Amino acid sequence: MQTSERTAIWVAFIGVLALALIVFFVVRAGRLPSRSGTESPSGIPRESAQPTVLDDRTTWPMFGGGPGLLGRASTTLGDSLAFLWRFKTNAEVKSSAAIYEGRVFIGSSDGHVYAINLQDGTKLWSYATEDAVEAAPCVVEGRVYVGSSDNCLYALDAATGDLEWKYETEGEILGAANWTRSPDGQVLWVLVGSYDNRVHCVNGATGKAVWTYETQNYVNGSPALGDGKCAFGGCDAFIHVISVADGTKLTEIDGGSYIAASGAFAEGQVYIGNYDNVFIRADATKGEIVWRYTESDAPFFSSPAVTDDLVIVGGRDALVHALRRDNGDRVWTFKTLGEVDSSPAVCGDKVIVGSSDGRLYMLRLADGTEVWSYEIGQPIISSPAVAQGTVVVGCDDGYVYAFGSVGGTPAQ
Repeated sequence: MQTSERTAIWVAFIGVLALALIVFFVVRAGRLPSRSGTESPSGIPRESAQPTVLDDRTTWPMFGGGPGLLGRASTTLGDSLAFLWRFKTNAEVKSSAAIYEGRVFIGSSDGHVYAINLQDGTKLWSYATEDAVEAAPCVVEGRVYVGSSDNCLYALDAATGDLEWKYETEGEILGAANWTRSPDGQVLWVLVGSYDNRVHCVNGATGKAVWTYETQNYVNGSPALGDGKCAFGGCDAFIHVISVADGTKLTEIDGGSYIAASGAFAEGQVYIGNYDNVFIRADATKGEIVWRYTESDAPFFSSPAVTDDLVIVGGRDALVHALRRDNGDRVWTFKTLGEVDSSPAVCGDKVIVGSSDGRLYMLRLADGTEVWSYEIGQPIISSPAVAQGTVVVGCDDGYVYAFGSVGGTPAQ
């Protein structure tokens, strides 16, 4: 081979290698969250470690992650989280986020519903209601369903924020909407509780009422769905179980005191806490309480996360409680410095939860030991949403925060 030929081959090889490196860094840059247009909290430096997305195929489209309100994320998290961005609203953010197709949807007490870019925290759109939005949005088939303290349930176009319809109740809506399909599977139905003492089932496409179910007091939490049943607690102190098909009563169980929290519904069992410091497992078919957990000295406003073996719930006693799912025995507790109204999310072997002490905590699921925490400084009533290796939570300081998992294997 002549020298000129060898030189030409080396030049070609170096050119291909350079092109490959350019493509690699362009693709890598596209995967990392952009920092443009976002803020770092005052006095808090940017994390030097780059957060890595662990699972790019997951979503958290509603409060509790799905219709059963089980609080389980299909993504996993490393042992540390990096601050990514924060998004400013004009009042407290007690609403919890939904994460769907690279967007964060969340309400604010400033009366707006916001859509935010998950990658960089920039605003995509906002929609103004006539009062505070404490309810968490529910995102299904291109629409965002969300209630407001102005007594209305809204259906917004998820891409543009345009109003498609609004449904008026006779009381404020503080709990998240849920969804199911009509018995023939053809129509999307949206269910929501209201301070008019009712749960409303609404046609998701038209906003027309399908049925309503009336209780004796406010319905503060979100209805949980499963097996053709709708289960929820009421301020009338009952756990209600009704037929999704027509809204008729199947059973009601005396919960002992009024219930402000949402329950989780799994395999015919309802897991829910009340204002008399008692956490309950109730059988929705038999209409009876299976066990009571009475080792708290304060009410439960947090909604539980339910795994195969455990039930994790926050209490106003400043504790996160982990209970055995089969018998309600306490497995561990974790002490925070404030009430825990935030509802936990389970992410593999971790639990994410906020506290009114102004911190977001990541705990080990097995024993409740603290793995990581982040001090924001104002109460976190909002419940964490977890998807694509990212944790999103609102805070009473008026911001929405996003944190990314550090380490692990990037999504393909």
